[in-house]
Amino acid sequence: MSTLSLAPAFAPLARPARTTVRLTRRGRLTVFMLSLLVALTAAFVLAGGAVGTGEAGQPAPTEIVQVAPGDTLWGIASDIATDGDVRGVMNEIERLNALESTGLAAGQKLRVPVLTD
Repeated sequence: MSTLSLAPAFAPLARPARTTVRLTRRGRLTVFMLSLLVALTAAFVLAGGAVGTGEAGQPAPTEIVQVAPGDTLWGIASDIATDGDVRGVMNEIERLNALESTGLAAGQKLRVPVLTD
């Protein structure tokens, strides 16, 4: 008589040993504080690269123009722009006066750049 033995096609996987490490409230607070300290230290080190100069900057030369009835920002900028870059001058006027739109009111005073050639 002969015997037949069958081996399983796959072996069951052994489960890894489960650890029961749990943090207490004080442990969680310690981990949080250490993480916060690392983040603040990284921010401090990276912010150290921001450098200013010891000298004051030179302001751009400007003059004040009072808006007349019917004046537009395009018209004022085209009068000032000697090189034909009207849009660039419009953007500069908007930046100098912190304008949110291109609408102007009669009597409004605008700071405009003095362009030199």
